[in-house]
Amino acid sequence: MATQLNIKGKNFLRKIAFSATFGALLFGYDTGVINGALPFMAAPDQLNLTPAMEGMVASSLLLGAALGAFFGGRIADIKGRRKMLLILSVVFFFATIGCALSPSFDVIIVFRFILGIAVGGASVTVPAYLSEMSPVEGRGRLVTQNELMIVSGQLMAFVMNAILAVFFGEAGHIWRWMLSVATIPAVCLFVSMYRMPESPRWLVRQGLITEALGVLKKIRNEEEAVVELEEIKTNIERESSVKQVKLKELGTPWIRRIVFIAIGIAMCNQLGGVNSVMYYGTQILQNAGFSTNAAIVGNIANGVISVLATYYGIYLMKRHGVRKLLMLGFVTTMVCHIIIGTSSLLFAHREFFPYFILLMTVTFMMCNQGLIAPTTWLLLSEIFPMRLRGMGMGVAVLCMWLTNFAIGLTFPVLLSIVGLSGTFYTFACIGVVALIFVKFWVPETKGRSLEKIEEDFRAYGANDEEKAKQYIEKL
Repeated sequence: MATQLNIKGKNFLRKIAFSATFGALLFGYDTGVINGALPFMAAPDQLNLTPAMEGMVASSLLLGAALGAFFGGRIADIKGRRKMLLILSVVFFFATIGCALSPSFDVIIVFRFILGIAVGGASVTVPAYLSEMSPVEGRGRLVTQNELMIVSGQLMAFVMNAILAVFFGEAGHIWRWMLSVATIPAVCLFVSMYRMPESPRWLVRQGLITEALGVLKKIRNEEEAVVELEEIKTNIERESSVKQVKLKELGTPWIRRIVFIAIGIAMCNQLGGVNSVMYYGTQILQNAGFSTNAAIVGNIANGVISVLATYYGIYLMKRHGVRKLLMLGFVTTMVCHIIIGTSSLLFAHREFFPYFILLMTVTFMMCNQGLIAPTTWLLLSEIFPMRLRGMGMGVAVLCMWLTNFAIGLTFPVLLSIVGLSGTFYTFACIGVVALIFVKFWVPETKGRSLEKIEEDFRAYGANDEEKAKQYIEKL
Protein backbone atom coordinates (compact mmCIF):
# COMPACT_ATOMS: atom_id res chain seq x y z
CA MET A 1 0.00 0.00 0.00
CA ALA A 2 2.83 2.39 0.90
CA THR A 3 4.48 1.60 -2.42
CA GLN A 4 1.30 2.40 -4.31
CA LEU A 5 1.00 5.71 -2.44
CA ASN A 6 4.62 6.54 -3.26
CA ILE A 7 4.08 5.77 -6.94
CA LYS A 8 0.93 7.91 -7.04
CA GLY A 9 2.73 10.70 -5.21
CA LYS A 10 5.68 10.63 -7.62
CA ASN A 11 3.37 10.64 -10.63
CA PHE A 12 1.41 13.59 -9.27
CA LEU A 13 4.68 15.40 -8.49
CA ARG A 14 5.75 14.90 -12.11
CA LYS A 15 2.46 16.46 -13.24
CA ILE A 16 3.09 19.42 -10.95
CA ALA A 17 6.63 19.90 -12.33
CA PHE A 18 5.39 19.51 -15.93
CA SER A 19 2.65 22.09 -15.38
CA ALA A 20 4.76 24.71 -13.58
CA THR A 21 7.68 24.52 -15.99
CA PHE A 22 5.53 25.79 -18.83
CA GLY A 23 6.42 29.09 -17.17
CA ALA A 24 10.13 28.30 -17.64
CA LEU A 25 9.44 27.25 -21.24
CA LEU A 26 7.81 30.63 -21.86
CA PHE A 27 10.78 32.34 -20.22
CA GLY A 28 13.10 30.59 -22.69
CA TYR A 29 10.90 31.02 -25.76
CA ASP A 30 10.23 34.73 -25.27
CA THR A 31 13.91 35.52 -24.69
CA GLY A 32 15.04 33.39 -27.64
CA VAL A 33 12.41 34.12 -30.30
CA ILE A 34 13.68 37.65 -30.91
CA ASN A 35 16.86 36.09 -32.32
CA GLY A 36 15.13 35.03 -35.54
CA ALA A 37 12.27 37.53 -35.58
CA LEU A 38 14.41 40.68 -35.47
CA PRO A 39 15.82 40.55 -39.04
CA PHE A 40 12.31 40.32 -40.51
CA MET A 41 10.89 42.84 -38.06
CA ALA A 42 13.62 45.38 -38.92
CA ALA A 43 12.85 45.34 -42.66
CA PRO A 44 11.81 48.70 -44.25
CA ASP A 45 8.36 47.36 -45.15
CA GLN A 46 7.77 46.20 -41.57
CA LEU A 47 8.88 48.23 -38.50
CA ASN A 48 11.93 49.76 -40.24
CA LEU A 49 14.30 49.46 -37.29
CA THR A 50 17.75 51.02 -36.94
CA PRO A 51 20.44 49.13 -34.93
CA ALA A 52 19.63 51.27 -31.89
CA MET A 53 15.91 50.51 -32.26
CA GLU A 54 16.68 46.77 -32.61
CA GLY A 55 18.53 46.95 -29.30
CA MET A 56 15.55 48.63 -27.67
CA VAL A 57 13.11 46.01 -28.98
CA ALA A 58 15.27 43.17 -27.64
CA SER A 59 16.16 44.80 -24.33
CA SER A 60 12.74 46.24 -23.41
CA LEU A 61 11.73 42.71 -22.39
CA LEU A 62 14.80 42.49 -20.17
CA LEU A 63 14.02 45.76 -18.42
CA GLY A 64 10.52 44.47 -17.73
CA ALA A 65 12.01 41.19 -16.49
CA ALA A 66 14.16 43.07 -13.96
CA LEU A 67 10.99 44.67 -12.58
CA GLY A 68 9.06 41.40 -12.66
CA ALA A 69 11.83 39.49 -10.88
CA PHE A 70 12.17 42.15 -8.17
CA PHE A 71 8.45 42.32 -7.33
CA GLY A 72 7.35 38.85 -8.50
CA GLY A 73 8.55 37.03 -5.40
CA ARG A 74 6.82 39.49 -3.09
CA ILE A 75 3.53 39.21 -4.96
CA ALA A 76 3.79 35.40 -4.93
CA ASP A 77 4.29 35.56 -1.15
CA ILE A 78 1.00 37.42 -0.86
CA LYS A 79 -1.13 35.72 -3.53
CA GLY A 80 0.43 32.25 -3.53
CA ARG A 81 2.70 30.50 -6.04
CA ARG A 82 -0.11 28.80 -7.96
CA LYS A 83 -2.25 31.92 -8.26
CA MET A 84 0.81 33.94 -9.33
CA LEU A 85 1.53 31.48 -12.15
CA LEU A 86 -2.11 31.69 -13.27
CA ILE A 87 -1.86 35.49 -13.37
CA LEU A 88 1.43 35.31 -15.25
CA SER A 89 -0.07 32.96 -17.85
CA VAL A 90 -2.73 35.58 -18.65
CA VAL A 91 -0.08 38.30 -18.92
CA PHE A 92 2.02 36.06 -21.17
CA PHE A 93 -0.96 35.42 -23.46
CA PHE A 94 -2.17 38.99 -23.97
CA ALA A 95 1.32 40.54 -24.08
CA THR A 96 2.30 38.00 -26.77
CA ILE A 97 -0.74 38.90 -28.86
CA GLY A 98 0.08 42.60 -28.38
CA CYS A 99 3.64 42.04 -29.61
CA ALA A 100 2.52 40.00 -32.61
CA LEU A 101 -0.04 42.61 -33.70
CA SER A 102 2.10 45.68 -33.00
CA PRO A 103 1.81 48.19 -35.86
CA SER A 104 4.83 50.30 -34.89
CA PHE A 105 8.10 50.44 -32.96
CA ASP A 106 6.55 52.33 -30.04
CA VAL A 107 3.74 49.81 -29.56
CA ILE A 108 5.98 46.73 -29.60
CA ILE A 109 8.31 48.34 -27.04
CA VAL A 110 5.38 48.66 -24.62
CA PHE A 111 4.17 45.08 -25.10
CA ARG A 112 7.70 43.63 -24.95
CA PHE A 113 8.15 45.43 -21.63
CA ILE A 114 4.89 43.94 -20.29
CA LEU A 115 5.94 40.51 -21.58
CA GLY A 116 9.22 40.98 -19.73
CA ILE A 117 7.37 41.51 -16.46
CA ALA A 118 5.83 38.07 -16.93
CA VAL A 119 9.23 36.56 -17.79
CA GLY A 120 10.80 38.05 -14.66
CA GLY A 121 7.90 36.91 -12.50
CA ALA A 122 8.22 33.37 -13.85
CA SER A 123 11.99 33.39 -13.25
CA VAL A 124 11.44 33.63 -9.49
CA THR A 125 8.03 31.97 -9.03
CA VAL A 126 8.56 28.67 -10.89
CA PRO A 127 11.71 27.57 -8.99
CA ALA A 128 10.15 28.66 -5.68
CA TYR A 129 7.02 26.60 -6.37
CA LEU A 130 9.02 23.53 -7.44
CA SER A 131 11.33 23.82 -4.43
CA GLU A 132 8.42 23.97 -2.00
CA MET A 133 6.57 21.05 -3.59
CA SER A 134 9.51 18.65 -3.90
CA PRO A 135 10.84 16.25 -1.24
CA VAL A 136 14.29 16.96 0.18
CA GLU A 137 16.00 14.10 -1.65
CA GLY A 138 14.56 15.13 -5.03
CA ARG A 139 14.75 18.90 -4.73
CA GLY A 140 17.94 19.37 -6.76
CA ARG A 141 16.70 17.31 -9.69
CA LEU A 142 13.22 18.89 -9.70
CA VAL A 143 14.43 22.48 -9.44
CA THR A 144 17.09 21.86 -12.11
CA GLN A 145 14.24 20.90 -14.42
CA ASN A 146 13.37 24.59 -14.44
CA GLU A 147 16.77 25.45 -15.97
CA LEU A 148 16.41 22.68 -18.54
CA MET A 149 13.00 23.99 -19.59
CA ILE A 150 14.40 27.50 -20.04
CA VAL A 151 17.07 26.35 -22.49
CA SER A 152 14.53 23.98 -24.07
CA GLY A 153 12.25 26.97 -24.62
CA GLN A 154 15.09 28.82 -26.33
CA LEU A 155 15.77 25.79 -28.50
CA MET A 156 12.05 25.61 -29.33
CA ALA A 157 12.18 29.28 -30.40
CA PHE A 158 15.18 28.66 -32.65
CA VAL A 159 13.52 25.64 -34.29
CA MET A 160 10.21 27.44 -34.85
CA ASN A 161 12.04 30.47 -36.25
CA ALA A 162 13.91 28.22 -38.69
CA ILE A 163 10.79 26.36 -39.84
CA LEU A 164 8.82 29.55 -40.41
CA ALA A 165 11.75 31.36 -42.06
CA VAL A 166 12.53 28.51 -44.48
CA PHE A 167 8.96 27.76 -45.55
CA PHE A 168 7.28 31.17 -45.19
CA GLY A 169 10.21 33.60 -45.15
CA GLU A 170 9.02 35.46 -48.26
CA ALA A 171 6.13 36.85 -46.23
CA GLY A 172 7.57 39.94 -44.54
CA HIS A 173 5.20 39.63 -41.59
CA ILE A 174 6.49 36.16 -40.67
CA TRP A 175 7.98 37.62 -37.48
CA ARG A 176 4.43 38.08 -36.17
CA TRP A 177 3.85 34.32 -36.40
CA MET A 178 7.18 33.65 -34.71
CA LEU A 179 6.12 35.73 -31.73
CA SER A 180 2.53 34.44 -31.60
CA VAL A 181 3.59 30.80 -31.13
CA ALA A 182 4.18 31.64 -27.45
CA THR A 183 0.41 31.88 -26.90
CA ILE A 184 0.24 28.05 -27.00
CA PRO A 185 2.44 27.36 -23.92
CA ALA A 186 0.75 30.33 -22.19
CA VAL A 187 -2.63 28.58 -22.55
CA CYS A 188 -1.03 25.29 -21.45
CA LEU A 189 0.35 26.99 -18.34
CA PHE A 190 -3.08 28.35 -17.36
CA VAL A 191 -5.00 25.12 -18.04
CA SER A 192 -2.47 22.85 -16.33
CA MET A 193 -1.86 25.08 -13.28
CA TYR A 194 -5.60 25.57 -12.79
CA ARG A 195 -5.77 21.91 -11.67
CA MET A 196 -2.62 21.98 -9.53
CA PRO A 197 -2.53 22.58 -5.76
CA GLU A 198 -0.99 25.49 -3.90
CA SER A 199 2.41 25.14 -2.26
CA PRO A 200 1.98 23.50 1.20
CA ARG A 201 4.61 25.83 2.64
CA TRP A 202 2.62 28.89 1.53
CA LEU A 203 -0.59 27.37 2.91
CA VAL A 204 1.06 26.83 6.32
CA ARG A 205 2.24 30.46 6.29
CA GLN A 206 -1.39 31.48 5.82
CA GLY A 207 -2.50 29.26 8.69
CA LEU A 208 -4.26 26.80 6.35
CA ILE A 209 -2.86 23.69 8.05
CA THR A 210 -5.58 21.24 6.95
CA GLU A 211 -5.27 22.28 3.31
CA ALA A 212 -1.47 21.97 3.49
CA LEU A 213 -1.72 18.45 4.91
CA GLY A 214 -4.14 17.52 2.14
CA VAL A 215 -1.65 18.65 -0.51
CA LEU A 216 1.21 16.77 1.14
CA LYS A 217 -0.82 13.57 1.25
CA LYS A 218 -1.20 13.76 -2.52
CA ILE A 219 2.56 13.82 -3.12
CA ARG A 220 3.85 11.81 -0.10
CA ASN A 221 2.57 8.82 1.83
CA GLU A 222 0.54 9.65 4.96
CA GLU A 223 3.36 9.25 7.47
CA GLU A 224 5.78 11.34 5.43
CA ALA A 225 3.10 14.01 4.97
CA VAL A 226 2.54 14.38 8.73
CA VAL A 227 6.28 14.49 9.46
CA GLU A 228 6.95 17.02 6.71
CA LEU A 229 4.07 19.22 7.85
CA GLU A 230 5.62 19.42 11.31
CA GLU A 231 9.01 20.24 9.77
CA ILE A 232 7.46 23.03 7.69
CA LYS A 233 5.73 24.47 10.76
CA THR A 234 8.98 24.31 12.76
CA ASN A 235 11.03 25.93 9.99
CA ILE A 236 8.53 28.73 9.50
CA GLU A 237 8.49 29.41 13.25
CA ARG A 238 12.31 29.47 13.22
CA GLU A 239 12.43 31.83 10.24
CA SER A 240 9.91 34.18 11.83
CA SER A 241 12.17 34.47 14.86
CA VAL A 242 15.21 35.37 12.77
CA LYS A 243 15.91 39.07 12.67
CA GLN A 244 15.93 40.29 9.07
CA VAL A 245 18.72 42.46 7.70
CA LYS A 246 18.03 46.18 7.60
CA LEU A 247 19.45 48.42 4.89
CA LYS A 248 21.80 50.17 7.33
CA GLU A 249 23.38 46.80 8.12
CA LEU A 250 24.79 46.65 4.58
CA GLY A 251 27.57 48.83 5.98
CA THR A 252 28.72 45.88 8.08
CA PRO A 253 31.97 44.66 6.40
CA TRP A 254 31.11 40.96 6.17
CA ILE A 255 27.59 41.60 4.86
CA ARG A 256 28.88 44.19 2.41
CA ARG A 257 31.44 41.69 1.17
CA ILE A 258 28.76 39.05 0.46
CA VAL A 259 26.52 41.49 -1.42
CA PHE A 260 29.51 42.77 -3.41
CA ILE A 261 30.51 39.22 -4.42
CA ALA A 262 26.92 38.26 -5.32
CA ILE A 263 26.45 41.33 -7.53
CA GLY A 264 29.86 40.73 -9.12
CA ILE A 265 29.02 37.10 -9.92
CA ALA A 266 25.63 38.08 -11.36
CA MET A 267 27.12 40.82 -13.56
CA CYS A 268 30.06 38.69 -14.75
CA ASN A 269 27.58 36.00 -15.79
CA GLN A 270 25.92 38.46 -18.19
CA LEU A 271 28.92 40.53 -19.28
CA GLY A 272 30.53 37.41 -20.73
CA GLY A 273 28.22 37.84 -23.72
CA VAL A 274 26.08 34.71 -23.49
CA ASN A 275 22.84 36.52 -24.20
CA SER A 276 24.35 38.43 -27.11
CA VAL A 277 24.42 35.02 -28.82
CA MET A 278 20.97 34.07 -27.51
CA TYR A 279 19.34 37.33 -28.65
CA TYR A 280 21.48 38.26 -31.67
CA GLY A 281 22.93 34.96 -32.88
CA THR A 282 21.24 35.43 -36.24
CA GLN A 283 22.83 38.87 -36.70
CA ILE A 284 26.24 37.50 -35.70
CA LEU A 285 26.00 34.74 -38.30
CA GLN A 286 24.67 37.17 -40.91
CA ASN A 287 27.62 39.44 -40.19
CA ALA A 288 29.90 36.43 -40.72
CA GLY A 289 28.44 35.81 -44.17
CA PHE A 290 25.37 33.58 -43.83
CA SER A 291 22.09 34.48 -45.50
CA THR A 292 19.20 35.30 -43.14
CA ASN A 293 17.55 31.89 -43.47
CA ALA A 294 20.86 30.01 -43.18
CA ALA A 295 21.74 32.02 -40.06
CA ILE A 296 18.38 31.22 -38.46
CA VAL A 297 18.78 27.51 -39.19
CA GLY A 298 22.40 27.54 -37.97
CA ASN A 299 21.27 29.07 -34.72
CA ILE A 300 19.52 25.81 -33.81
CA ALA A 301 22.98 24.40 -33.03
CA ASN A 302 23.38 26.99 -30.26
CA GLY A 303 20.07 25.89 -28.75
CA VAL A 304 20.91 22.19 -28.90
CA ILE A 305 24.33 22.64 -27.29
CA SER A 306 22.80 24.79 -24.53
CA VAL A 307 20.48 21.95 -23.50
CA LEU A 308 23.25 19.32 -23.63
CA ALA A 309 25.76 21.55 -21.82
CA THR A 310 23.28 22.22 -19.01
CA TYR A 311 23.03 18.47 -18.38
CA TYR A 312 26.82 18.18 -18.43
CA GLY A 313 27.24 21.17 -16.10
CA ILE A 314 25.03 19.49 -13.50
CA TYR A 315 27.25 16.39 -13.74
CA LEU A 316 30.45 18.43 -13.33
CA MET A 317 29.20 20.29 -10.24
CA LYS A 318 28.83 17.01 -8.37
CA ARG A 319 32.53 16.27 -8.81
CA HIS A 320 34.43 19.57 -8.91
CA GLY A 321 34.61 22.81 -6.93
CA VAL A 322 32.26 25.50 -8.21
CA ARG A 323 34.96 28.20 -8.03
CA LYS A 324 37.27 26.10 -10.21
CA LEU A 325 34.51 25.51 -12.76
CA LEU A 326 33.62 29.20 -12.82
CA MET A 327 37.25 30.20 -13.49
CA LEU A 328 37.56 27.52 -16.18
CA GLY A 329 34.37 28.86 -17.76
CA PHE A 330 35.71 32.40 -18.01
CA VAL A 331 39.06 31.20 -19.40
CA THR A 332 37.45 29.05 -22.12
CA THR A 333 34.84 31.65 -23.13
CA MET A 334 37.56 34.32 -23.25
CA VAL A 335 39.59 32.11 -25.61
CA CYS A 336 36.49 31.71 -27.80
CA HIS A 337 36.05 35.50 -27.93
CA ILE A 338 39.68 36.03 -28.94
CA ILE A 339 39.49 33.36 -31.66
CA ILE A 340 36.26 34.83 -33.08
CA GLY A 341 37.70 38.35 -33.04
CA THR A 342 41.01 37.34 -34.63
CA SER A 343 39.50 35.10 -37.28
CA SER A 344 37.14 37.90 -38.35
CA LEU A 345 40.19 40.08 -39.00
CA LEU A 346 42.22 37.45 -40.85
CA PHE A 347 39.72 35.20 -42.61
CA ALA A 348 36.56 37.28 -43.08
CA HIS A 349 36.59 36.80 -46.89
CA ARG A 350 37.32 33.08 -46.90
CA GLU A 351 34.53 30.66 -47.81
CA PHE A 352 34.87 28.65 -44.61
CA PHE A 353 34.60 31.72 -42.35
CA PRO A 354 30.80 31.64 -41.69
CA TYR A 355 30.96 27.96 -40.72
CA PHE A 356 33.97 28.57 -38.48
CA ILE A 357 32.10 31.37 -36.65
CA LEU A 358 29.14 29.03 -36.18
CA LEU A 359 31.48 26.41 -34.72
CA MET A 360 33.01 28.95 -32.34
CA THR A 361 29.65 30.32 -31.15
CA VAL A 362 28.54 26.75 -30.45
CA THR A 363 31.79 26.11 -28.54
CA PHE A 364 31.29 29.34 -26.60
CA MET A 365 27.73 28.36 -25.65
CA MET A 366 28.94 24.93 -24.53
CA CYS A 367 31.55 26.48 -22.21
CA ASN A 368 29.18 29.10 -20.84
CA GLN A 369 26.11 26.94 -20.31
CA GLY A 370 28.14 24.02 -18.96
CA LEU A 371 30.51 25.93 -16.66
CA ILE A 372 29.42 29.52 -15.92
CA ALA A 373 25.61 29.44 -15.88
CA PRO A 374 24.98 26.56 -13.41
CA THR A 375 27.79 27.56 -11.02
CA THR A 376 26.52 31.16 -10.93
CA TRP A 377 23.10 30.15 -9.61
CA LEU A 378 24.57 27.63 -7.19
CA LEU A 379 26.98 30.20 -5.71
CA LEU A 380 24.24 32.80 -5.35
CA SER A 381 22.11 30.31 -3.42
CA GLU A 382 25.00 29.28 -1.12
CA ILE A 383 26.87 32.43 -0.07
CA PHE A 384 23.91 34.23 1.54
CA PRO A 385 23.09 33.43 5.19
CA MET A 386 19.40 32.74 5.88
CA ARG A 387 18.44 36.17 7.16
CA LEU A 388 20.11 37.88 4.20
CA ARG A 389 18.94 35.48 1.50
CA GLY A 390 15.68 37.15 0.47
CA MET A 391 17.05 40.68 0.14
CA GLY A 392 20.44 39.54 -1.16
CA MET A 393 19.07 37.31 -3.91
CA GLY A 394 16.62 40.04 -4.91
CA VAL A 395 19.42 42.59 -5.32
CA ALA A 396 21.69 40.12 -7.18
CA VAL A 397 18.99 38.97 -9.62
CA LEU A 398 17.92 42.58 -10.20
CA CYS A 399 21.53 43.50 -11.10
CA MET A 400 21.71 40.45 -13.36
CA TRP A 401 18.62 41.47 -15.33
CA LEU A 402 19.77 45.10 -15.55
CA THR A 403 23.16 43.98 -16.90
CA ASN A 404 21.33 41.71 -19.33
CA PHE A 405 19.29 44.75 -20.39
CA ALA A 406 22.44 46.83 -20.96
CA ILE A 407 24.02 44.11 -23.12
CA GLY A 408 20.81 43.61 -25.10
CA LEU A 409 20.46 47.37 -25.69
CA THR A 410 24.02 48.11 -26.79
CA PHE A 411 25.05 44.97 -28.71
CA PRO A 412 23.53 45.87 -32.13
CA VAL A 413 25.05 49.36 -31.93
CA LEU A 414 28.45 47.96 -30.87
CA LEU A 415 28.33 45.43 -33.72
CA SER A 416 27.51 48.14 -36.27
CA ILE A 417 30.28 50.46 -35.01
CA VAL A 418 33.27 48.19 -34.29
CA GLY A 419 32.26 45.07 -36.23
CA LEU A 420 32.48 41.42 -35.24
CA SER A 421 36.14 41.49 -34.21
CA GLY A 422 35.89 44.62 -32.05
CA THR A 423 32.75 43.36 -30.35
CA PHE A 424 34.25 40.03 -29.33
CA TYR A 425 37.56 41.58 -28.31
CA THR A 426 35.50 43.74 -25.97
CA PHE A 427 33.92 40.61 -24.47
CA ALA A 428 37.41 39.08 -24.10
CA CYS A 429 38.59 42.11 -22.09
CA ILE A 430 35.54 41.78 -19.84
CA GLY A 431 36.41 38.10 -19.42
CA VAL A 432 39.84 39.04 -18.05
CA VAL A 433 38.23 41.30 -15.45
CA ALA A 434 35.73 38.57 -14.52
CA LEU A 435 38.54 36.03 -14.12
CA ILE A 436 40.48 38.36 -11.82
CA PHE A 437 37.33 39.01 -9.78
CA VAL A 438 36.65 35.30 -9.27
CA LYS A 439 40.32 34.60 -8.47
CA PHE A 440 40.58 37.16 -5.68
CA TRP A 441 37.04 37.51 -4.36
CA VAL A 442 34.85 34.44 -4.89
CA PRO A 443 35.21 31.71 -2.22
CA GLU A 444 35.03 27.96 -2.80
CA THR A 445 31.80 26.55 -1.33
CA LYS A 446 31.98 22.88 -2.30
CA GLY A 447 32.13 20.58 0.74
CA ARG A 448 31.41 23.40 3.21
CA SER A 449 28.21 23.87 5.17
CA LEU A 450 26.23 27.07 4.86
CA GLU A 451 27.05 27.80 8.51
CA LYS A 452 30.80 27.42 7.81
CA ILE A 453 30.56 29.77 4.81
CA GLU A 454 28.82 32.40 6.96
CA GLU A 455 31.39 31.93 9.73
CA ASP A 456 34.24 32.57 7.28
CA PHE A 457 32.61 35.74 5.96
CA ARG A 458 32.20 36.97 9.53
CA ALA A 459 35.90 36.27 10.14
CA TYR A 460 36.85 38.32 7.07
CA GLY A 461 34.67 41.15 8.35
CA ALA A 462 36.32 41.04 11.77
CA ASN A 463 39.76 41.20 10.14
CA ASP A 464 38.69 44.17 8.03
CA GLU A 465 37.45 46.03 11.12
CA GLU A 466 40.69 45.30 12.97
CA LYS A 467 42.78 46.55 10.06
CA ALA A 468 40.67 49.71 9.88
CA LYS A 469 41.19 50.38 13.60
CA GLN A 470 44.95 49.88 13.27
CA TYR A 471 45.05 52.28 10.30
CA ILE A 472 43.12 54.95 12.21
CA GLU A 473 45.46 54.58 15.19
CA LYS A 474 48.49 55.10 12.93
CA LEU A 475 46.93 58.30 11.60
